[in-house]
Amino acid sequence: MLKTIITNLDLFLNFANLILSSAIVITAFSLLVYIFSHNLRSAVARSFCALITFVIVVYAGDVVLSKVETLEAAVFWLKFQWIGIAFVPAAYLHFSDALLQTTNASSRLRRISVYVSYAIGLALLLMAIFTDVLVRDGVYYSPQVAHLTAGPLFWVFAIYFFVTVAGGAANIRWAKQRCLTSASRRRMTYLAISFAAPGLGVFPYLLIASQPAFIPPVALLFLVLIGNLGVALMIVVMAYSVAYFGVLTPDRVIKHSLIHYLLRGPFVGTCVIIIMLVMPQAERILGLPRDTVLIFAVVATIVLLQILINLAKPFVDRLIYRQDREEITWIQELDKRLLTTTDLRQFLENVLTSLCELLRVRRGFVVIVAGGRPQIEAHCGSLRACRAFVDSCDLGALSQSVFEGEEASSPFKNGGFTVRDGYWLHPLRTKAGDATLGILGVEAREPEPDLTAEEQEVVEALINQAEVALEDRSLQQGIFAVLRSIIPEIELIQRWRGTVRYTGSPGLETIESSPLYAPDFQQWVKDALSHYWGGPKLTESPLLKLKIVEEVLRENDGNPAKALRAVLNRAIESLKPVGERHMTTSEWILYNILEMKFIQGRRVRDIAGRLAMSESDLYRKQRVAIEEVAKTLVDMEQQEGA
Repeated sequence: MLKTIITNLDLFLNFANLILSSAIVITAFSLLVYIFSHNLRSAVARSFCALITFVIVVYAGDVVLSKVETLEAAVFWLKFQWIGIAFVPAAYLHFSDALLQTTNASSRLRRISVYVSYAIGLALLLMAIFTDVLVRDGVYYSPQVAHLTAGPLFWVFAIYFFVTVAGGAANIRWAKQRCLTSASRRRMTYLAISFAAPGLGVFPYLLIASQPAFIPPVALLFLVLIGNLGVALMIVVMAYSVAYFGVLTPDRVIKHSLIHYLLRGPFVGTCVIIIMLVMPQAERILGLPRDTVLIFAVVATIVLLQILINLAKPFVDRLIYRQDREEITWIQELDKRLLTTTDLRQFLENVLTSLCELLRVRRGFVVIVAGGRPQIEAHCGSLRACRAFVDSCDLGALSQSVFEGEEASSPFKNGGFTVRDGYWLHPLRTKAGDATLGILGVEAREPEPDLTAEEQEVVEALINQAEVALEDRSLQQGIFAVLRSIIPEIELIQRWRGTVRYTGSPGLETIESSPLYAPDFQQWVKDALSHYWGGPKLTESPLLKLKIVEEVLRENDGNPAKALRAVLNRAIESLKPVGERHMTTSEWILYNILEMKFIQGRRVRDIAGRLAMSESDLYRKQRVAIEEVAKTLVDMEQQEGA
């Protein structure tokens, strides 16, 4: 009886460890991809990616070993795991050094020690694979208790491993002591607590006790289970802390993004693995092949979990946004209610379709005035016919008279339809009636409007809907214009918020003295570009204080203006797409505008002609191009600082 219980417990622990090892691989790989794609510019993130990669190698070996049945077959994968085991100490040192560098505690000796530790890791890997001095063929009791035996120099590796990890822990403790803000201390505390977990999980403890009789297999499997649980939890904690380094995104956004990523990625992946492993190893289940049942079970699990996560999203968001719950709810609701250009066009097309069906005509259109010229915002029926009418009857002059308040001479003074060249036209006004938003036109079914009372009622309702939509869209665009004007200040606040103070770090006056953080930084970029070949906006530009400009002074004969011009040219060239140059394709537009306007010095009219766009559109695209140059300069300056 006792033997049966022990056997069943052994099977359960083996299965649980297999699931946990698989979960660790999935979670670690998911976090690696997340950090790699969201935060790779940070040295801390890059070093964390290196550490987590080696952890993945070790646990991937554990998963593969669970399917191996002999020691001979297991030896290859046991040595494969040494790719991770040998380099984990170096990755620890690398990670802790990167953390210290964020606190302005740089050390050339410490950086050299990182390179040396990676070289030692390579030597250890070669020794493990090709010699018996470090490890040798060992013992196979079960998939989870398969291990190599210790070689004569394994004790040297053990000392090196723990000394290096202890050195990394000391570096993190030092980094925590240098933190001055509660947020930075809290994140360093998370890292200090979770720092040792990956190392404890990958160290080959079984090699220390080459005789497994030392520890009963069940007790050993239980210890491995506890260790795997700790490693899985601590890896998530480490990734959570690392995700904040070097980014300007608000903390709530990072937290929200990471938590939902973990739910939809590692959590769903782990559940799928459990389903695949739990599915009975039977030839037929419910009269169907096992593979067929497995496919349906996996698909159902993925779909149902996505639904459950969506249902749980409000509750998760309430936990994340405990302090700003009302504001976040309002922002999320606003996002659903915003009226985009496509939304407006579709709505107006629905209104026109209803009008045309009501009046039994084929064509209709809504015209708005953009840049002083009429523009068909929506149409029903033949676009060519609608456009021909708009071009022939000069609706621009017609609407312009209304915009200027000449209501006495306006054909819309009675507020109803008027007839013009085979179309019935109706003004679209604001609720207050003090401005005209556009003109609605439908094909005339009779020389004069002949609406019945019922038709008049429906027409008024539809036109009122179109007026409300156009006015709301106009107000929304005004709000967007205001938001665009304050975005530089918002970005500046985020930079100030993301600048963590450390012992020995420069004060906030250094931040404020850098042109990078000034509210007028983008305007200075525009001014310097406008005097690209010389002028006070270039020679006296605050951008001359940038480190990247100071770095290229020597290459430009010590001439600050020439150095700034070289930096601006480098930023412009970085926006140049790969391949043959085209004047009108979308990917080349920004570069072409910058190159022709500021470097060649061409006139706006000439550039607009070459790029086949209106001058108003050119000015809008030019503003976007200058914003991209400013962002590029920010990236270049931050890389130089790093």
